[in-house]
Amino acid sequence: MSKPTLTREQIAQRAALELPDGAYVNLGWGIPNLVAAYVPKKFTIHFHSENGILGMGPRSKPGEEDYDLVDAMKVPVTALPGASYFHQADAHAMTRGGHLDVAMLGGLQVSEKGDLANWKVPGQKGSGGIGGAMDIASGSRRLIVCMEHATKDGSPKVVRECTYPLTALECVHTIVTDMAVIDVTREGLVLREVAPGITPEEVQAATGATLMVRGRVPEMNLPPIPAEK
Repeated sequence: MSKPTLTREQIAQRAALELPDGAYVNLGWGIPNLVAAYVPKKFTIHFHSENGILGMGPRSKPGEEDYDLVDAMKVPVTALPGASYFHQADAHAMTRGGHLDVAMLGGLQVSEKGDLANWKVPGQKGSGGIGGAMDIASGSRRLIVCMEHATKDGSPKVVRECTYPLTALECVHTIVTDMAVIDVTREGLVLREVAPGITPEEVQAATGATLMVRGRVPEMNLPPIPAEK
């Protein structure tokens, strides 16, 4: 029986702790889209959505949805005081111009050099196009990938070299998974934290690349996820 790992919500919660106060941040599809709900209350984070919002808040509560106010996934969201709205082309110009401090994207594979593949599974129909992921991955000052550590069949998603079509080369700085937090450095992949109850050896066994361990690796400090009010 395998050990329990983090839920998607807990991955988002841990990823939110990577954001510095005052940062301008783009949240991609999937797990990253959950991050806005877990930003520390004392922080001010300016969330950017590629469909043309700056100052996006968490997802709308049930019964309070405004379907004229949605994120790039067409999910109803809230807007924080001072939020602004603009054309999608302007949203991508912000990205390409290097104006985003941090971007968070989902991932299908990340290589030991920080290459990212996140838009197409070979042979799978209906994967769609690359969209704005290439611009976001290449244009942000820091890229954090949020994903499960392995596929449903147990294949590693952190690998020596990506075998899926690439989104961008050497763009990833940090990987947050259901098992670990891993930093991509010039020397290689550094295991920074492990999920509660998971050992560094178990993370390495689930990884398709060599992880460097520098001293004792602490467990993630995750407070309970607050209940919906």
